[in-house]
Amino acid sequence: MAAVAGTTQATADQLAIRFDAVRRRTLDLCQSLAPEDCVVQSMPDVSPTKWHLAHVTWFFETFVLTPRASNYRPYDDSFAHLFNSYYNTAGTMHTRAKRGLITRPTLDTVVAYRAHVDAAVHTLLESDPSDEIAALIELGLQHEQQHQELLLTDILHVLSVNPCEPTMRDDLTPAPETPALALDWHETPGGLIDIGANAGDSDFCYDNETPRHRVLQRNHAIANRAVTNGEYLDFIQDGGYQQSTLWKSDGWSAVQQQDWHAPLYWDNDHTSVFTLGGRQPIDWHAPVCHVSFYEADAFARWAGMRLPTESEWEQQARQHPVQGNFADTDIWRPAAGGTHWFGDVWEWTASPYAAYPGFQPLSGSLGEYNGKFMCNQMVVRGGSCFSAADHLRATYRSFFYPDARWQALGLRLAKDL
Repeated sequence: MAAVAGTTQATADQLAIRFDAVRRRTLDLCQSLAPEDCVVQSMPDVSPTKWHLAHVTWFFETFVLTPRASNYRPYDDSFAHLFNSYYNTAGTMHTRAKRGLITRPTLDTVVAYRAHVDAAVHTLLESDPSDEIAALIELGLQHEQQHQELLLTDILHVLSVNPCEPTMRDDLTPAPETPALALDWHETPGGLIDIGANAGDSDFCYDNETPRHRVLQRNHAIANRAVTNGEYLDFIQDGGYQQSTLWKSDGWSAVQQQDWHAPLYWDNDHTSVFTLGGRQPIDWHAPVCHVSFYEADAFARWAGMRLPTESEWEQQARQHPVQGNFADTDIWRPAAGGTHWFGDVWEWTASPYAAYPGFQPLSGSLGEYNGKFMCNQMVVRGGSCFSAADHLRATYRSFFYPDARWQALGLRLAKDL
């Protein structure tokens, strides 16, 4: 992470305002949920809403308050075990796949836990507005924004397995009915380019975005927009899920074993999709969503194209502002009509999630945040309709296992020249 440069009391006051806004946003996302909604775990990859609310609070308690606020007393000693995610150096943790069994503490207790930690963070920031404290708090806020997105995608899966298919909110703004733009290409000559971020920059970045480094690219072209639902339907109707030659070996196995025949949340007739606003007609002009890397790769091969590398993606994204369809728009599903490089869907790249040359993880337990996951996963770029707008940037790297589908995952095409 990059430090909050030159922390003064004024800067600390601004950070306190941002802290309250991000923490309040997390609770606001849950306003339409009942307590019963918040405890369900529909599959091992999904965490209950209540667990998300507690875990992001545990993060501040564990990495900001406990080591740096001398008078701080934990709200409940058992929470250190219950709400640790994967930080082995921070202590033991409850089994991920059994988070839905944590009926106690109650949701009300978790909300009280959040208030307890919030008050302590404010006290610490007032007494010690140092660069180190400010940087740790900012990391915690960025972490919470990640979990805001996970909270939405996880509850989407939870509601989808309910036979009644309930809505999370009835007042979500409908996406405008806009035709997809004609497919066009950004042609780019090969050569050496710089990608990534420097940890010393004034803006925030995660350690896995560093260091800025030089890569060699081939002549290529990359599409001006993401692949649409209508284009993906063509792949389905052409027998894309029946042609083994289009698929990587593990992908073909997943198709057979998990009976994939369309993106996650599409109905069997390929006419509707389940969303946080309930089941709705598929917008054929909107970006296709909830497809795995294997599906994205197979589609690209069927189209005679390929997926872009993350350096190709970043080179183009740097030329565009962070604009698009984000969680802030209250649509909460991909929307048609844009050429945005951010929002709508995370876009699979052809790049394995690996360390940049010269990568150094954060010191201590925070070094477990990103580095240890650099194996067997693929990089996605750009954010989604569930991401916070101020959380994204061109250098941002997220990552998922290639069979993941429950996140808002789509694709953009590329080709060699």
